[in-house]
Amino acid sequence: MHLKPGDVVMLKSGGHPVTVAEVDEDSVECLWMGDNGDLFRETFPIAVLERMGIDDSDDGEEDEGEDDEDDVDEDDPEEVDAQEDDHENDKVA
Repeated sequence: MHLKPGDVVMLKSGGHPVTVAEVDEDSVECLWMGDNGDLFRETFPIAVLERMGIDDSDDGEEDEGEDDEDDVDEDDPEEVDAQEDDHENDKVA
């Protein structure tokens, strides 16, 4: 397994996801935050780690090309009316 600083891994036996800080020949130095906000740093043998599949799709930013035209604040009657006006010509006879 090829690891580099910044990769997110986990002990094969479970536990918190940890971030790779440094990679040596047979060991990996990792960082993670504990449940109480404490920062931990530990060196593990590569054999006890597995790479995590982190989903970056929920990073708070919209994908390029994503159309937010239909994102309307349902509590704002002006926005609802404006959206209805915008789509009035979209109706098929």
